[in-house]
Amino acid sequence: MTADLIVRPATVDDVDLLHRFSVDLATYEDEPDAVRSTPQSLARDGFGDHPQFAALIAERAGTPVGFVLYTFNYSVWTAARGIFIEDIWVVPEERRGGVARALMGALAKKCVAKGYKRIDLNVLDWNPARGFYERIGFRWIRNWLPYRLSGEALDALARE
Repeated sequence: MTADLIVRPATVDDVDLLHRFSVDLATYEDEPDAVRSTPQSLARDGFGDHPQFAALIAERAGTPVGFVLYTFNYSVWTAARGIFIEDIWVVPEERRGGVARALMGALAKKCVAKGYKRIDLNVLDWNPARGFYERIGFRWIRNWLPYRLSGEALDALARE
């Protein structure tokens, strides 16, 4: 079933697709109005002189069926870069068809080839994909809690 599945780097020609998949993911996560990016901002931020993210597209028989969008981080503890998965999405009719595994495998190969030491992601506690992540080797870091500073709180701190 994965014989006709390919994973390739996203290009600037994919920004409409990246945006659509991002909106689909936000809708799935009950945040349909949360996506503030546009295809134009994705073109600027992902494919300009200083890209802020990279992405991979999974295609089956030439049809896009999923994507992963990621950034890079750095760990002083490992003295190496890592990948942070910002978004991963597989179209519903392709789930359990090897798409997410192919995307994760491509990221793992990139990490090993570049000397990166880890891949990190956040997942909603209700998301059934947690089981998939654990089956391929991700571990929930139980004593770490994600925190975020944004919006008015970010602005207020910046004004101090």
